[in-house]
Amino acid sequence: MIQKTNGTNPLLLIYRVVQGALIGLGAVLPGISGGVLSVIFGIYKPIMELLSNPFKNFKTHVPPLIPVFIGGMIGFLGIANLLAFFLNKYPDPSVCLFVGLITGMLPSLFREAGEKGVTRGSYISLIVCMIAIFALLTGLSAASVEIRPGFASYLFCGFCLALSVIAPGMSFSTLLMPLGLYTPFVDGIGHLDFQVLIPGGIGAVVTMICLAKAINALFEHFYSLAFHGIVGIVIAATVVIVPYSSFTASVSGCLINIICLVAGVIAALLLDKFNSRVEVK
Repeated sequence: MIQKTNGTNPLLLIYRVVQGALIGLGAVLPGISGGVLSVIFGIYKPIMELLSNPFKNFKTHVPPLIPVFIGGMIGFLGIANLLAFFLNKYPDPSVCLFVGLITGMLPSLFREAGEKGVTRGSYISLIVCMIAIFALLTGLSAASVEIRPGFASYLFCGFCLALSVIAPGMSFSTLLMPLGLYTPFVDGIGHLDFQVLIPGGIGAVVTMICLAKAINALFEHFYSLAFHGIVGIVIAATVVIVPYSSFTASVSGCLINIICLVAGVIAALLLDKFNSRVEVK
């Protein structure tokens, strides 16, 4: 969780903007979940607390989250276009880099999940959620149903986008790509098309209003069960997006993927170390 810090620390502000940019990228890039990255960076809980009680938590939660929101918009609308190019040009190494990033942060996720104790039910929650999400995502990947873009379909896109934030591991791109909605939705957002932005925004806002409070209450009363469930979701989502076939396609491709994986893990460990040093309880 974001702790109270010295608001004049420019390094911390830059760090939060970078975190937000990565979350924004995760929200738009195929196979990546912005919600997973928000959990990894310790931003998920304060965002959920703000969404569930916006008036009560406005003064305490909004100021430290402003740099994150700014970075999120930059990543979602700006940098994502550049990185999307690399994802299209070099899809396997790009995904491996994100897989390494998520893998490198798993130890910190387990530490945070066990903050209030660990029970047998915690591990059951992890396993059940992992199996359920794995089955859901692999099922969607195997589906071939397509939906024609329109107002109703963009409402659904907004629902999926919000779900990817409040339910870590649920990449909205993974949900929309099998239905043929991902490309027109992202293109519409990138070109500020209001025929896409308005229904998408309505779907996202309604979803957050309806589900945020319930999810936040779940954390308050069943912290260990809920957080271990999220860890299971993160693991399943990560396993699904690994480009396994590219490791056997060629020796050079395999080496490049491994380098990207290792680079992601190292970057995640460095980010975790930096995060622990800049936060002040």
